[in-house]
Amino acid sequence: MLSAPFGWSRGTIGAAVSVNLALYGLTAPFAAALMDRFGIRKVVAVALTVIAAGSWLTVWMTAAWQLMLYWGLLVGLGSGSMALAFAATVTNRWFTARRGLVSGILTAASASGQLIFLPLLSWIIDRYDWRPAAVTVALAALAVVPFVWLLLHDHPADVGQKPYGAAEFVPKPPPVPGAARRAVSVLLSAVRTGPFWLLAGTFAICGASTNGLIQTHFIPAAHDHHMPLQAAASLLAVIGVFDVVGTIASGWFTDRFEPRRLLAVYYALRGVSLMFLPLLLGPAVHPPMIFFIVFYGLDWVATVPPTLALCREHYGEDSAIVFGWVLASHQVGAAVVAFLGGVARDTFGTYDVVWYASGALCAAAALMALVIRRRAGDVAATV
Repeated sequence: MLSAPFGWSRGTIGAAVSVNLALYGLTAPFAAALMDRFGIRKVVAVALTVIAAGSWLTVWMTAAWQLMLYWGLLVGLGSGSMALAFAATVTNRWFTARRGLVSGILTAASASGQLIFLPLLSWIIDRYDWRPAAVTVALAALAVVPFVWLLLHDHPADVGQKPYGAAEFVPKPPPVPGAARRAVSVLLSAVRTGPFWLLAGTFAICGASTNGLIQTHFIPAAHDHHMPLQAAASLLAVIGVFDVVGTIASGWFTDRFEPRRLLAVYYALRGVSLMFLPLLLGPAVHPPMIFFIVFYGLDWVATVPPTLALCREHYGEDSAIVFGWVLASHQVGAAVVAFLGGVARDTFGTYDVVWYASGALCAAAALMALVIRRRAGDVAATV
């Protein structure tokens, strides 16, 4: 939508998206620590305001560096502060039972909201322009702030409740000062353990094959095959719908089955599906493409509940921050593919090499997941 009015290449636009995706992840561990310091409500309210500001400012941009600043930096920082580390923090504080299921529901809500919103934005862009779409995002973010401030509580003790599944009341812990220092110290401790690198590596591939690949490049790739914009955006919305089913089911499975094996199955199936995508793209939406969309949607972020469970298994009370760093690797992987995918399209005139390479990476992630060792007693497996 920005190539025609500004004359920017897909590589340039992909670079801005990559900044957004990278900051989405790199902000997460610091946001998790800030939630321990200032509370969930304050951090989320500020994050929504930053997203609104970044989206609003894009209306007046005239240069590529402004796209990097407004959409890449501001929206990236804001969305990263409400990233999946938020789901990890809420799950750890409010639940001691059914954590896999809860993390699946929260993850599905986060990812699907982004995808389901796309058809509305695409309709606005197609009928009017990209600027009203940016304003819509800004207004939607601001509209949620009052609800967050009034309804979102930081801890069960704030409303006199005990965490779901807990045997007794849990008092609210005191604020933890030094958020940035704590986030870094937890990272320095985690990087000395083997599971961290395997989880970070698999999650980097997860980000590369979802946000960086499908969310960023599916619509341009479909457009290359003369598929209408709204049809392609609607397919992404269908992914969002089935993502709800797949991620909630993954949370249910995580409470009952071995998370490592679940991850291996998810990545293997995703890799196979990506290998078939170049054969399915065309000007019209045929049943095989629908099958791919449904299949891929079920697997979109099904990896989050077992990954979060493994973080809890190995890192205990620091698991939300560790998961934030693992999420950072997810978004770095997404950012790399968002940028390189655009460069590959500019270079080869097709996305085919990107689909095949991502499928191969998913196969590697499946093998890496199987290598993650169980935690023995209270001692984390180390390198």
